[in-house]
Amino acid sequence: MRPITIYHNPACGTSRNVLAMIRNSDEDPTVIEYLKTPPDRETLKALIAAMGVPVRALLREKGTPYAVLGLDDLKWSDAQLIDFMLQHPILINRPIVVTPLGTRLCRPSEVVLDILPKPQRGAFSKEDGETVVDAQARRV
Repeated sequence: MRPITIYHNPACGTSRNVLAMIRNSDEDPTVIEYLKTPPDRETLKALIAAMGVPVRALLREKGTPYAVLGLDDLKWSDAQLIDFMLQHPILINRPIVVTPLGTRLCRPSEVVLDILPKPQRGAFSKEDGETVVDAQARRV
């Protein structure tokens, strides 16, 4: 496995921007399209632990069955929330990036810059035109 892994959804602009920033740092990451190849329970638990976030922080609401399933109810245990994410991978927020410097949910996309081992090779703008790294490869 390559030193950087991204749990990616190609339909997500944030995920595409993060992947592009990883590649702009001269890295060729392992790309896991988690909707096609969801993580197993142990991997998901390990990712959550490595990020140091509560399970709820990884739940995605928009465009998911979050509301229909009543996941805003605090009655659900962490184990049950993980069960829901395994049954409905779209509930897993993205992109999650794993590098030698850490594991993060990269929302906003610039978060990835904090865990990339190599700097950006040049300017980078998001799909919407927002400049993230200027022509001197400095974060703006």
